[in-house]
Amino acid sequence: MINASLKELSAALAAKQLSSVELAGLFLDRIERLNPLLNAFITVDRERSLAMAREADARIARGESGPLTGIPVAHKDIFCAEGWLTSCGSKMLSNFVSPYDATVIERFKAAGTVTLGKTNMDEFAMGSSNETSFYGPVKNPWDTAAVPGGSSGGSAAAVSARLTPAATGTDTGGSIRQPAALCGLTGLKPTYGVVSRWGMIAFASSLDQGGPMAKSAEDCALLLNAMAGFDERDSTSLERPAEDYARDLDKPLAGLRIGLPKEFFAEGLSADVAQAVEAAIAEYRRLGAVAVNISLPNMKLSVPAYYVIAPAEASSNLSRFDGVRYGWRAPQYGDLADMYCKSRAQGFGAEVKRRILIGTYVLSHGYYDAYYLQAQRIRRLIAADFAEAFKSCDLIMGPTSPSVAFGLGAKAGDPVQMYLSDIYTIAINLAGLPGMSIPCGTGARNLPVGLQIIGDYFGEARMLNAAHQYQLATDWHRRAPAL
Repeated sequence: MINASLKELSAALAAKQLSSVELAGLFLDRIERLNPLLNAFITVDRERSLAMAREADARIARGESGPLTGIPVAHKDIFCAEGWLTSCGSKMLSNFVSPYDATVIERFKAAGTVTLGKTNMDEFAMGSSNETSFYGPVKNPWDTAAVPGGSSGGSAAAVSARLTPAATGTDTGGSIRQPAALCGLTGLKPTYGVVSRWGMIAFASSLDQGGPMAKSAEDCALLLNAMAGFDERDSTSLERPAEDYARDLDKPLAGLRIGLPKEFFAEGLSADVAQAVEAAIAEYRRLGAVAVNISLPNMKLSVPAYYVIAPAEASSNLSRFDGVRYGWRAPQYGDLADMYCKSRAQGFGAEVKRRILIGTYVLSHGYYDAYYLQAQRIRRLIAADFAEAFKSCDLIMGPTSPSVAFGLGAKAGDPVQMYLSDIYTIAINLAGLPGMSIPCGTGARNLPVGLQIIGDYFGEARMLNAAHQYQLATDWHRRAPAL
């Protein structure tokens, strides 16, 4: 059952071949056995999860079940969940038990899913390797000496190791897609505003977006159906008609135009990743798609623009963590100002402090125009590049990450090299476009390689169709680490 799709699990539950309690117990036992090795989960509450499973079984017995009723799901620890520790991977929130549910959690509860626990993550979602967590690094199930990617590395490792059938993640600059690529699974970042950010602890408000992580595109479509929708509590949520993201999965790909940006296949891309991606493009050609050469001339500016905009927004968002209302407070201090300083100095990790300092600097008087305003102008140029590209293609494809998973600690001492891990993913967040990563082969040390698929605004169904058809023709998404 650990390798079954969500549709297969749902059918088994409906046919009473097993109960939700039995299914949840299977994964909880696996978490208990493997989590000490992988460190994928921060919080697990067996009794709470089994109580949710009993409720799901009762719903199924009453004939009130939906496609996800009784399905176990893990949630990234950035989503507030009532009664659960919600730490964001930080000492600053290591004692915060949320009094309410984020909209995403509400939607999954309404669908009847069972929460298995809260997954580990880079502190406040700041990182590309899941090494900045207060709770320690997450290990890649394919090679426990390698990183799983970040910041949703706990969710990626949990799905990859079959500790959960599916998980939620968030993507600010590639934090769903990059760990999905490094751990050999499917991860989708929707169009900005499609999934509510209410109750999702903010890093960079104009970039953050929640999304699903699972074994296949079909699973991600079912999960996105539950996650997406307008939320009046989120000012950035888009009010638009509901849609079934699984509606086009079975459409043939004949005539599909795939854009190949020359910037994605230039210097910096490792040969093993390039070979796997090119083989995937060849498979798409066999499926009837047509490759089109395109250019995204301003993509080279995406990393510097991102690392001005994201830290600026982070410095503003994280100013609320002051030791007064909730979260970590320094045990000893002189006066109120001293309490602020010591609480933040002791509560935040090194990477978070680095980004707060950068963000505060670029927003300061005399530097706002030179840095922040200029970065926002570049952001518009990047979005315009994509708009021009989509005039000649339906989807854009290329590598998700420039290399397979690198070793734990390999880039910890060089923040710039770490930031460049997201070179192919950041531009999509700056433009607000949807993007996803699917497994497409293996590279060095037999580690997974991810193919990135980028769509135009609200093009999730078309992306999922292309991913699903590829997965019908290949078996990369069915491969699992030997654990």
